[in-house]
Amino acid sequence: MSAPGSVDYWRQAVLDEERRGEQLGAFDVAERGLGQHPNDLWLKHRAVLALARAGATDEAERRLGEYGLADLHDEDMAALGARIAKDVALAAEGGERRRLALRAAELYGAIFARTGGYYPAINAATLRLLAGDAELARDLAREAMEGVSEGGEESYYAAATEAEARLLLGDEDAALEALRRAAERHGGDYGAVASTRRQLRLVCELLGTDTQLLSVLAGPGVVHFCGHLISSGDRHGGFPPESVPRVAASISEQVKRHRPSFAYGSLAGGADILWAEALLDAGSELHLVLPFAQDEFIARSVAPAGPEWVRRFRRCMRAATSVRYATDDAFLGDDVLFSYGSELAMGLALLRARYLDADARQLAVWDGQAAVGAAGTGLDVATWRRAGHTVSVIAPAGEAIELGPDGSAHAVARLARERPSAESGSHRVVCAMLFGDIKGFSKLTDEQLPRFATHILGALAGALDRHREEVWHRNTWGDAVYVVLSGAAAAAACALDLQNAMTAVDLESEGLPAHLALRLGGHLGPVFPTPDPVLGELGFMGSHVSRTARVEPVTPPGAVYVTEPFAAALMLERGHDFACEYVGHMPAAKDYGRLRMYRLRRTR
Repeated sequence: MSAPGSVDYWRQAVLDEERRGEQLGAFDVAERGLGQHPNDLWLKHRAVLALARAGATDEAERRLGEYGLADLHDEDMAALGARIAKDVALAAEGGERRRLALRAAELYGAIFARTGGYYPAINAATLRLLAGDAELARDLAREAMEGVSEGGEESYYAAATEAEARLLLGDEDAALEALRRAAERHGGDYGAVASTRRQLRLVCELLGTDTQLLSVLAGPGVVHFCGHLISSGDRHGGFPPESVPRVAASISEQVKRHRPSFAYGSLAGGADILWAEALLDAGSELHLVLPFAQDEFIARSVAPAGPEWVRRFRRCMRAATSVRYATDDAFLGDDVLFSYGSELAMGLALLRARYLDADARQLAVWDGQAAVGAAGTGLDVATWRRAGHTVSVIAPAGEAIELGPDGSAHAVARLARERPSAESGSHRVVCAMLFGDIKGFSKLTDEQLPRFATHILGALAGALDRHREEVWHRNTWGDAVYVVLSGAAAAAACALDLQNAMTAVDLESEGLPAHLALRLGGHLGPVFPTPDPVLGELGFMGSHVSRTARVEPVTPPGAVYVTEPFAAALMLERGHDFACEYVGHMPAAKDYGRLRMYRLRRTR
């Protein structure tokens, strides 16, 4: 084993994260390693590669230049720049997509001409097809096949390259056989499997081939688990204690059937703990999300089931791969914290499935009844189905059924997002928040301030007016902007419109300095709607407001950075064209701690 802190130690740690498909973790570990070994090219390469694999194309391109990798001629280093150029092309549409694909194909082609490697050859082939040159794509596919054959490798990448080449040459049967060999050779490197599946799906779509053949190279299963509490004392629920043996047996069967590698959920006394135990026994990674502090959670959601459930809770906590808390605040009787924690776990599961190009499903012990109030298994099932995913349900009697996605045209994470009233001030509500300021404002002269108010604040006010139905609160002081909105998708649309409004201002013609730029930070969390006696209107208070305010100062001008709970919530909402690109585990302002940050962008 390598010595802690050595280059080899950090390299192995990065590879371990990559094999688990944890690209965000791989990037974070590489960054930590670079803190001790700032000149290590391998760590720089893997940091950028992890960002590219996670879909953070803009940040990957920025780091490529920052690390000085763009001009290196080693095949892996050069291919990294071509890989990013490919991702840029795939994000474009129409003629621009074909033009950018040709540029990326030329980059890969130049590497192939210099090195003769099959990796740049096969990528150049697929990009030529995307650019509209099917004949040259086939020629390059044949050359990639020759490279694999001459090398005599029996590696995963050799089999995956052969599968892609066979597809490009129209031989689906041979491609399927190569994919079977790749499935036998990946050795649990789920990051590599995800990259291959995305590339081959593109080829299938371009050629009109059924993507079902990719099922032989399936990624690892990802699940969200949930279910009823054990009925006890004066607490009546859908899960009587006498049903535990039957339900536990059904849970074991479901876990064996789906064989998930990664599982996300809570750990209440009852179904949650039964799922967690079965998942751990099956070798799944267990990622726990508790709604608030552990001791209070045990007192409210575990201990009423009896001391044996508390012991089982602690065993699962010790065995879990990760434990996070949706909020650090006290419960205070707000059931919305339970649903907030559940939705965070669901969103994290979907984020993980997206990075792994994997199937995501929910495993639930549910009596079929709708939830009463702000939380409950019925609400969790409805939320998951409205997000477009399948639920495997076990009834308290032990029988299992499958529920497909909800077919609603417009689905949101919560059953209702009613505008809070002053009467709800003693109870928290979950909402999205934006904090922004204008870089360069402090250098404005008194003469420029009225023009700033008219043209810049006026433009921002116009953008907010366009979203008035979803805006619950707005405020400003100086150059600061604070907005509270109904949900993540509404906040994403508003934030990017605010940026568009800012960039549309012709600063020079309005007599304002060209360096002015808006930076915005976003978060989603539970806060108190409270009457503000100074403003004479409803305001919003709580620790999650403070957390939002700590994101904006570390956001680059012109960008929108959001927290992981915001990114997770966005995964649960459908019908939008927004995505979150990971940018790192960054220190928030004013010593608030480190937060996983994402850059918000439109997908079209």
